[in-house]
Amino acid sequence: MILQGFKSRTKSPVFADLYELIPVFSIFRSVFLEIIMSKFSIKSEFRDLLRATRTLDKKVIVILIAVALLQTLSWYYTSRGFFRMYIFPEYQFNPNVYLYEYLYWYIGDFLTLFIVPVIIIKLILKEKLADYGLKTGDYRAGFAITIIFLVVMIPLVWIFSSFPDFVRTYPQLASTRDSWNTFFIFEAGLIIYLIAWEFIWRGFMLFGLKEKFGYYAIFIQMIPFLILHNGKPAAETFGAIAAGIALGILAWRTGSIYYCIITHGGVMFSIDLISTLRFRAEDYGTGLHSVLNILKHI
Repeated sequence: MILQGFKSRTKSPVFADLYELIPVFSIFRSVFLEIIMSKFSIKSEFRDLLRATRTLDKKVIVILIAVALLQTLSWYYTSRGFFRMYIFPEYQFNPNVYLYEYLYWYIGDFLTLFIVPVIIIKLILKEKLADYGLKTGDYRAGFAITIIFLVVMIPLVWIFSSFPDFVRTYPQLASTRDSWNTFFIFEAGLIIYLIAWEFIWRGFMLFGLKEKFGYYAIFIQMIPFLILHNGKPAAETFGAIAAGIALGILAWRTGSIYYCIITHGGVMFSIDLISTLRFRAEDYGTGLHSVLNILKHI
């Protein structure tokens, strides 16, 4: 009767809304009664959680939490966005302000994604840096695979650099197209950044998780590597899946990140160099004539 009386008042918008919520309240009531009947205890749940945490691999936890924290620090404090919001206004009339923006990002991420993990490895995990890829490793395999990779990738870069998305995106600093001095300063900063980039994923994360997850660590480190490519040209983002796995295999096979740095750096440098030469020559063809034409602008 009460429900029928309440229902009769639903001509009012307020009562109509309340009537619609009755099924929701019934669900919450059922869940609450189920919890009471099952003798749910926050204390026992917390005790079980603590017992479970004692079985976890402490090294894995340190690495995963460190990666999460460091990437978050990178996103909010050593990024171009942070520079643009808090530093840019002081230098906005400087002709090199956009170059400074990129150098801030590159050097900031080197400190965040390389120096801090090195400190974690030495002081918290108390392990050798060589165990995280900072060694020459199997240099014969390393150089052989690197050369093969670049021989395959550079022709692909030549083709993709003719696409409108690449023309608009690279080099990321537009002023590098007009000045070789700016170009090489920018590329030097990029190499510093790539050292940190390769170390955090192929060094710290891959080798840090290797003992626990085996070959699965290659795929684990590929996921954040891919996610951080979102927003770039689609071809590059999809390619980051294969690239992340390939670079992971290269680091695993050689026991070193050095060849990943050379490979990744070589591809990025070729993208910027070819894109700059195409811009200067105003030539976006893919044939031999275009190759000869843009070489005149070196």
